[in-house]
Amino acid sequence: MKKSLFTKFLALTFVAVMIFSLASCSAKGWAEDMMAPSDNYYSGTTDESMPEFGDTLPDEYGKLIENSWISTSEEPTSTFSSDVDTASYSRLRAYLNNKMPFENIKTYYGSSIRTEEMLNYFKYTTNSPIGDDLFGVRTEIAPCPWNANASLLMMTFKAKEADTKSKGNNLVFLIDVSGSMASEDKLPLLQKAFDTLINSLGSNDRISIVTYSGEEKVVLEGCSGNDKNRIKKAVKTLEAGGSTNGSSGMERAYSIAQDYFIEGGNNRIIMATDGDLNVGITSTEGILDYVENKRQSGIYISTLGFGTGGYNDSILETIADNGNGAYYFIDGMTEAEKIFGTDLLSTLYTVAEDVKFQLTFNELAISEYRLVGYENRVMDNEDFENDAKDAGEVGAGQQLVVCYEIKWSNAEVYVENIMSLSVRYKKPGELNALQNDYVIKNDIATENPSDDFKFASAVIVTAMLLHDSKYIDEGITLDYVKNTLKSLDLNDFYKEEFRNLIVKTY
Repeated sequence: MKKSLFTKFLALTFVAVMIFSLASCSAKGWAEDMMAPSDNYYSGTTDESMPEFGDTLPDEYGKLIENSWISTSEEPTSTFSSDVDTASYSRLRAYLNNKMPFENIKTYYGSSIRTEEMLNYFKYTTNSPIGDDLFGVRTEIAPCPWNANASLLMMTFKAKEADTKSKGNNLVFLIDVSGSMASEDKLPLLQKAFDTLINSLGSNDRISIVTYSGEEKVVLEGCSGNDKNRIKKAVKTLEAGGSTNGSSGMERAYSIAQDYFIEGGNNRIIMATDGDLNVGITSTEGILDYVENKRQSGIYISTLGFGTGGYNDSILETIADNGNGAYYFIDGMTEAEKIFGTDLLSTLYTVAEDVKFQLTFNELAISEYRLVGYENRVMDNEDFENDAKDAGEVGAGQQLVVCYEIKWSNAEVYVENIMSLSVRYKKPGELNALQNDYVIKNDIATENPSDDFKFASAVIVTAMLLHDSKYIDEGITLDYVKNTLKSLDLNDFYKEEFRNLIVKTY
């Protein structure tokens, strides 16, 4: 009798184990299906060099909810922070260069492509700052290409140039050498990219390198910028392996940056990673709290994103936005040379902190408005004059574009001053803010917009299509973007590159 009961017990145990195993396999298969597209995802392409799109669940990307229309009579004032990041465009370019279908980019990553980061990647015709103003401002209004019932206001801002008498750079390269960085588009590309920056260093610069994987390691500390061979040798010795304790590396990087702090100089951590933090502080909220507590030290932190498999866009944007830095994505040597070569001064030298914009629309001229992009930069109006409220930083000579859809109040009534613009900012290291005020007049409206306006509109429509925007007229498709770009005489390498990518997109 006892033997029979024991036999039945064994049989039931075996059945239970089998059911659990089958359930586990089923769950694993479901998770893998959710995390990685099928082979058909690439339309039959089997190129092993293609990034592993889909390794990271959509939750790793910030959810985008587009700005809505606002009635001027109910709220005439719009306030937001500056944002000079460009990572979204570089990431889109990586997808397109790997022949990823537009609809698939839209499905998997559309919500993470931020409109302002697309716009601000490119250069436009601008005005130089006048007097002590932070920005030179150029404005234009023309019919909105994607909304037949609205006009589009385009404002292009160009920041003042850097003080050439800088006391030098105190740079700490914080480099992710965890196992997830092993692929060719991550650590190997990172090592090549830093060569471009290293070649620009001088005797006033101090360079340190901190790596992190399961633990942090100081590879180089306080090295003179003139000792380029030593710096390059240190970078070339890096190898990927292990887990990703980014918070531990950040603590060491901030400590070293403080040790070599240059009064009046540029003190900056440059964090290079795919953002895949899995040890220590791993959540976006935890990183936010840590970086916010550190930014009062006068040490900026910028982020460089690499690779696409397992990529965490949300954390990298959070670190840069809240650490008084900028967020870039490096998808190849062309981008590395742009960031650390052509745009070196704007990459490294901050000319203004906590930069805020506030527009007040004249109800007699404009009945409704909608801010295009900058969704995660919108601020409460009362925060504009609150100098303790953090906002974005702007680098030397940097440009940014701000666009609003607007609806006119009454076409039969002419109003000269249609809106006012205020820019509030602090000089680096100072506590009290300065403010520049402008009046925007009706005479900037035109039926024949510039090529800059048409190009920017094509960029915006591309982003709106990726967002599956509800604010775009029916019939406006990628063909509109292609036809618009084909009609323009661009004479600009990066704009022509965008045109070529979009024209070939399917």
